[in-house]
Amino acid sequence: MKDELEFDAAEVDTPAPKKATYTEDQIRTLDWLEHVRMRPGMYIGKLGDGSQDDDGIYVLLKEVLDNSIDEYMMGYGKTVTVDIAEDGSVEVRDHGRGIPLGSLVDAVSKINTSGKFDNEAFQKSVGLNGVGLKAVNALSDRFEVASVREGMRRAATFEKGVMTADSGMYPSDEPDGTLVRFHPDPEIFPGYAYRFEPVENLIKNFTYLNTGLSIILNGKRYISRKGLLDLLGQRMTHDPLYEIIHLKGHDIEIALTHANQYGEEYYSFVNGQHTTQGGTHLTAFKEAVSRTLRDYFGRSFDYSDIRNGMVAAVAIRVQDPVFESQTKTKLGSREMGPEGPTVAKFISDFVKKELDDYLHRNLDVADAILKKIQESERNRKAMASVSKAAKEKAKKVSVHNRKLIDCNVHLNDTRGAEDKKADSSIFLTEGDSAGGSITKVRNPDTQAVFMLRGKPLNTYGVTQKVLYENEEFNLLQAALNVQDGIDGLRYNKVIIATDADVDGMHIRLLLLTFFLTFFPDLIKNGHVYVLQTPLFRVRNSQTSRRGAKNKNENDTVYCYTDEERIAAIERFGDKAEITRFKGLGEISPEEFRAFIGPMMRLDRVTLRKEDGVDALLEFYMGKNTMERQNFIINNLVIEDDSQL
Repeated sequence: MKDELEFDAAEVDTPAPKKATYTEDQIRTLDWLEHVRMRPGMYIGKLGDGSQDDDGIYVLLKEVLDNSIDEYMMGYGKTVTVDIAEDGSVEVRDHGRGIPLGSLVDAVSKINTSGKFDNEAFQKSVGLNGVGLKAVNALSDRFEVASVREGMRRAATFEKGVMTADSGMYPSDEPDGTLVRFHPDPEIFPGYAYRFEPVENLIKNFTYLNTGLSIILNGKRYISRKGLLDLLGQRMTHDPLYEIIHLKGHDIEIALTHANQYGEEYYSFVNGQHTTQGGTHLTAFKEAVSRTLRDYFGRSFDYSDIRNGMVAAVAIRVQDPVFESQTKTKLGSREMGPEGPTVAKFISDFVKKELDDYLHRNLDVADAILKKIQESERNRKAMASVSKAAKEKAKKVSVHNRKLIDCNVHLNDTRGAEDKKADSSIFLTEGDSAGGSITKVRNPDTQAVFMLRGKPLNTYGVTQKVLYENEEFNLLQAALNVQDGIDGLRYNKVIIATDADVDGMHIRLLLLTFFLTFFPDLIKNGHVYVLQTPLFRVRNSQTSRRGAKNKNENDTVYCYTDEERIAAIERFGDKAEITRFKGLGEISPEEFRAFIGPMMRLDRVTLRKEDGVDALLEFYMGKNTMERQNFIINNLVIEDDSQL
């Protein structure tokens, strides 16, 4: 009998492709403005509505800020003011040199016009291609730029990239600098809204990388005096085992320590750009630190033991850096500049000398590092036989693993691993019913499914040995390919998709406990999400009974909150037909298609120092059963006295 989750291509009713003509009439030449608006993803990555940290509206803000930061790096303007209004409009004012007035319009509206092409005017800048402000202009329904230089001012306004006014030059007593106001076009970013957290993180990163720079966000001032030392102090969620090592040199700054946590945690930057996907500089840094510690202790420690629990940050400045995309999240440069050393040699030479010198001067820190490495080594060797057997079992099972239904980019795509990871996601579902619904309507090219069986193990307080002996989590680790660290992660998004009931919430918490305990770097690097699915379906009872051809999609509303449900009921009145979805398996595959498509709602799981995760996990997932029971009893709210 065919397994109910096996699908034959012949069973899928796929419409025959339409025949299309291809002649000279289909060849088009677009000007820069048409191209940016038609293909915005080439310039700012994804679009989105602001619910995700990497959505396009944050890229627009960053593109404007990059120019102000470049001015500061060149020694002009110590203060930048950023104001974000409730209507989503943004204003950025710096006190740099100001864009040359005669070139003001061209600088924001001609694609290959920029001061960034001149290495004398801008050295080691993050803005490279003269694209940033033009993309912001093109993707905004309102855009204004003004520049003040030496007592003269000029301003220009645009609508969707088309200039509507030019003030010309006139005297002004304002201080020098550039002002940019923009309102992202709702046609391109429908329903967008700026969230405070990703904006604040962006601002903080700029201050960490530019000590002494003051950025005022909606009236609140941000400034850093200790650079990457401040960054690690803010981002670490566990106490450091020893004083953070902070080293600075010409065009390089590093900070590192260890903590009692699994995995590795890195923050890397190039010319002030947060390279969230790392690159040549991060690879060189990890290699250099590992090799230096090996040499210092005179022991051939395994690199994984040296870096287990390490938390570090590295920032370098490169002349004419080469990034792997316009969004600049991964460095591809091999050299520091046209006549400079390679990135690897530059970082290696610095780390070898400065870190070695530091350890010789701070023997207590060296001793703490040695103890941490030896502890990691002992744990790894103690687990060697268990993990080897578990990995072999996972390897054997994975070929016919009914829990994992993989996506095509991993099965038969020939592109590089990084391209695959950027495109792909995996849904962690609760049972075969929900897994089957998602499997039938997912995008098979980029979306994988892993089906859990029942409630997984509570992993709080257990050892890695127990984790590997647990079949469910052993196979999950194998599916994600994270047994040896998140560098091997096969999916960019790990999406927890459980029912919106008590059992579903419990499974979600057990999965989050697993990630928080053993793979916190997955969360900190923005890979773990929770899928939002509707709690209710409200539809017009009259039209819902019509034939399929007469149904109107506007007569059905999917509600994710009680507020949305009430609004939908008011909309349809007495004709409202309400369905409560208790589990994902109750949602038909066709309905599910919209919930996991391009507009699916995801809540990113975050991990911050102020969350106090260790204490939370100990209280809610630890063995203090009676304490939790008393807490529930003392805080139970009974709305109906008849329940007493």
